[in-house]
Amino acid sequence: MSGPTDLPEVQATFVAERRALTLLLLTFAYFFSYMDRQILAILNEDIVKDLHLGDEQLGLLNGTAFAIFYAGLGLPIAWLADRSNRVRIIAIALTIWSGFTALGGLAMSFWQLLGARIGVGIGEAGSSPPSHSIIADLYPPEKRASAMSIYSLGVGLGAAFGTIIGGVVATYYGWRVALYVIGLPGLLLAVTIWLVVPEPKRGLSDAQIAMDEGSKPTFAEGFASLFSNRAALHLIVGFTLTSMIGYGLTAFGPSYMQRSFGFTKLDIALKVAPAGAVIVGVAAIASGRLADWLTRRYGLYAQSLMVAVLKTCGLPLTICFYLSTSGNVAIGFFFASILFSTAYLGVTFALIQSEAPIRQRAMWAAITLLVNNMIGLGLGPLAVGAISEALKPTYGAESLRYAMFTFAAITPWAIFHYWRAGVLLKRRAA
Repeated sequence: MSGPTDLPEVQATFVAERRALTLLLLTFAYFFSYMDRQILAILNEDIVKDLHLGDEQLGLLNGTAFAIFYAGLGLPIAWLADRSNRVRIIAIALTIWSGFTALGGLAMSFWQLLGARIGVGIGEAGSSPPSHSIIADLYPPEKRASAMSIYSLGVGLGAAFGTIIGGVVATYYGWRVALYVIGLPGLLLAVTIWLVVPEPKRGLSDAQIAMDEGSKPTFAEGFASLFSNRAALHLIVGFTLTSMIGYGLTAFGPSYMQRSFGFTKLDIALKVAPAGAVIVGVAAIASGRLADWLTRRYGLYAQSLMVAVLKTCGLPLTICFYLSTSGNVAIGFFFASILFSTAYLGVTFALIQSEAPIRQRAMWAAITLLVNNMIGLGLGPLAVGAISEALKPTYGAESLRYAMFTFAAITPWAIFHYWRAGVLLKRRAA
């Protein structure tokens, strides 16, 4: 079979000269998507006072409304991405979600803000599946975890910078201006991606690139191929549970710090978020490098087992964060916990793309994100908000602490599925 060294000269030049630039710009797009997605977390308390909302409504705004449209549109967009120019899809999607983020600043009621967040979800549906597909085409399996981990920096850094920028701007100019400042720069990035990023050949960096270029897999074929892969199913369940916990805790993290420890928005924006961003960045890059090294030495199965071990190490630290009564001690546990608990994302993305048929990579990414976001993002923040509301008669202002502790305690369930995926991958490779 043909390998990457047998590619036409123009394809080889593309890999050598444009691969890093493409990864950088796709990472920036992912960064902007998470800034726009997570910006409400630092603005929650201001929005509650201005629009007179409860925690359940915050859960809807931070998760459910966004997730339904984000996940629901992911499949048709992935179907299109497996057939057409993925770069243009990403640029158009970025334009849509950035515009709706800024429009959220004009909202005068819960329903208007809900509509704006739905628009953000519609736009962001067109970002991740084609991006995953492009990155998998550009990087071979033994380098894919590092590439996906760099791409996944967009999650932690986007959420952190959304908190930093949102917290500072909202403190001095209000939450509405914060949404304008976060949303509008994405329009410039969309133009840059449209003009600069080229569309790579599908299967460019895979050894098995001999395939039918005219093959256009259907939705049914995409679902059938994924659901026949037991290891992939365990990865998706583990990823979904981890994301549900993460989305729920992240959506209310700033509120928890403000209610339980008396932190201000500026404290979180200028002290907690920058340090957290550095730790998340280190965790993402280090986990990608470690995963690629483990792959070369043991095989792909080691990546899934690595995630299980890291999450096991991080769980006690996360529990301590929600049980601490001292703000400084709690933040110390928080920083230690995210070093381990945030190391799963890029590795999971890489494993899913390595398991996916070349012509179904965007579809597999979309199915993964459909399940993940309908359950993880759709239920995570809403469930934390609902539990907090239910506990208020008993715990008062501390109800959020115990709601978040309850959610963090679900983590062993996710760990089991990563472990099981590793076992199945190892058996298949034997």
